[in-house]
Amino acid sequence: MTPAARREMFSRLSAGNPEPATELAYATPFQLLVAVILSAQATDRGVNLATRALFRDAPSPQAIASLGEPRLADYIKTIGLYKTKAKNVLATARIISELHGGDVPHDRAALEALPGVGRKTANVVLNVVFGEPTIAVDTHIFRVANRTGLAPGKDVRTVEDKLLRAVPAEFRNHAHHWLILLGRYTCKARKPDCPACRIRDLCQFKEKTQ
Repeated sequence: MTPAARREMFSRLSAGNPEPATELAYATPFQLLVAVILSAQATDRGVNLATRALFRDAPSPQAIASLGEPRLADYIKTIGLYKTKAKNVLATARIISELHGGDVPHDRAALEALPGVGRKTANVVLNVVFGEPTIAVDTHIFRVANRTGLAPGKDVRTVEDKLLRAVPAEFRNHAHHWLILLGRYTCKARKPDCPACRIRDLCQFKEKTQ
């Protein structure tokens, strides 16, 4: 995709949704962090259903840390891999409480040192909470980047690095959400809705649906 096409692509995505936001429900940076940890191999809708009661009853790191693993697991048992995620969330809550004064750290290394937090989760927090122009490459973004020709690559880190170079600077803060929403609702895995896609003419996908 040419630089001109990339700029046009994000101009259109911006015009259609000027202020995109995560679909995960949260009220604090810590709650967003927990929701993103829980969202691995799960839908945002499923996470929101589970965290509604969890965040009502235990809204802070200290409150979640005090639950203990069995009680925490009971809140999130509808989510895949909930036992492992309960261990990670509990450990993360304790570390944030004890080492970071209850605040989510604004530091990539500190974030990635938390149990259950990898580069993708850290990128989401850095972008949404702290306004950094990071791009968290999930399955939707990986698919869109390769299909469209925007930033093709064989692994998520390659795609992330290419996206950071390909996305014009003025669009970088929101690029993560625009690409996720495009992949989730239009450029779907099994049957992309190409006729409804606002960047259809810019996309390099050869097997566009009619």
